[in-house]
Amino acid sequence: MTTENNKPPVKTANQRGAARLAAVQALYQMDIGGTGVLEVVAEYETHRLGQEIDGETYLKADASWFRSIVAGVVRDQTKIDPLIRQALQDDWSLARVDSTVRAILRAGTFELLERKDVPIAVIVTEYVEIAHAFFQEDEPKLVNAVLDRIAKQVRVPAVK
Repeated sequence: MTTENNKPPVKTANQRGAARLAAVQALYQMDIGGTGVLEVVAEYETHRLGQEIDGETYLKADASWFRSIVAGVVRDQTKIDPLIRQALQDDWSLARVDSTVRAILRAGTFELLERKDVPIAVIVTEYVEIAHAFFQEDEPKLVNAVLDRIAKQVRVPAVK
């Protein structure tokens, strides 16, 4: 199913999906601006999640899911970044990856490591969709490939 401009219809994000998107934005903000985790979480919870800013209404998000991702990525970054580096092509360093993609990969990797209750396909799909919100070219494919490689490394697939 496509819309008149041949793009797939935009799915209404659920509260966890909105939390994932907000977490990626917060991680990006922390990476670029050097903002601390407590400051950025407080800012998002007070002023962004479910709020209106400049005429745009942010989606209502699961605040505890948001906090878990942001705090977890910060806490586990020394474990997360090497996994991402290993999953990238040999000639790519993590520093070479776009900051938004880096935030997406960190959040997705955190969930793959820590949220065993969430199926791999859900995590990968959600973060690929977030990548599509920011990029039109190869970045969503990169997110898919890297998270898929990491999932195969850190998760045992469910037996059918």
